[in-house]
Amino acid sequence: MDARSYKDIPSPGRILLGPGPSMVAPRVLRALALPVLGHLDPIFLSVMDDIQQLLRYTFQTKNEFTIPISGTGSAGMEAALSNFIEAGDKVLIGVNGYFGERLAEMAGRYRAQVSRIERPWGEVFDIEEIRTALKKDKFKFLALVHGETSTGALLTGVAEIAQAAHENGALLILDTVATLGGAPVEVDAWEADVVFSGSQKCLSCPPGLAPLTMGERARAVLRARKTPPGNWYLDLGMVEKYWGEERTYHHTAPTNMNVALREALRAVAEEGLEARFSRHQETAELLWQGLQEMDIGLLMPEENRMTMLCAALIPPGVDDLAVRTSLRENYNIEIAGGFGPLAGKIWRIGLMGFSSRRENVLNLLSSFREILKRG
Repeated sequence: MDARSYKDIPSPGRILLGPGPSMVAPRVLRALALPVLGHLDPIFLSVMDDIQQLLRYTFQTKNEFTIPISGTGSAGMEAALSNFIEAGDKVLIGVNGYFGERLAEMAGRYRAQVSRIERPWGEVFDIEEIRTALKKDKFKFLALVHGETSTGALLTGVAEIAQAAHENGALLILDTVATLGGAPVEVDAWEADVVFSGSQKCLSCPPGLAPLTMGERARAVLRARKTPPGNWYLDLGMVEKYWGEERTYHHTAPTNMNVALREALRAVAEEGLEARFSRHQETAELLWQGLQEMDIGLLMPEENRMTMLCAALIPPGVDDLAVRTSLRENYNIEIAGGFGPLAGKIWRIGLMGFSSRRENVLNLLSSFREILKRG
């Protein structure tokens, strides 16, 4: 083998304005590059304590069980489902986009009996249809996506949904992979039972960790299992012993990723949640206005629109791939197209965490104008 044939990887410093990953602040990258710590080193154990405290702040919860799962947001999703499903359990999943479909598929692989509430991609659920669906059977949990990045749809009324689930004996599992750190996620006020996220979106940390918090109602259900969870690596009962007072070895934690997450969460706390949410709102409104001035429509009505992910309607006659390629090759900007039923119909523009800045929006809008003017 000629090792010389493997060149250095180009590092173009892309302006990442897609549905994730988002751009990462230099301070977080510096933390990522610190020398490796052992996963039981006293310094790293202190880092773990800091992460849990900072995650509780970010999730707005006092839940004792609040940790980062070793894996991307999909690992958080799988942990949330696998720990609460025993073969034959009846579960209810809301499907109005790609990640609702993923919830349903994962639940089925753990041999749950899956019932679905469905809406076309780009529509949102109504509290009354959720209440009606919950009454149709005895479900162990209801699982929903808070911010559906395949469409830009934001779930509202979470507290009412949680109340309806609890009145019918079900837990509420909530996917906040795209929203945590960019929009209010109020775990305790909403009484959501299991909430998971990802490090790479509004938290602006590289991909690789999945914050998860679990309340006492869910912990009681987990302790009452008759069989072990079907996923050993993501067994929350075992992982808890490592993140709790025992510090019992379960798997080798990705220490550098956790150090980087601590720094990213520290940045969240320094900015403050309200200021952070306001920043995401302001940059989103700037983008929406600029797009509409170019006669580019938006898929979602404002009341159900995510501030961190905009689904822009591709104008008639415009080549989706050609525009995205030009943005990347000529302007060093990355956005994403649609997929599934929205393939070729929308651009997905992300303003997440460190990417959610006025200068990025103005740069993108100017680039769009030039590309569209050239035709």
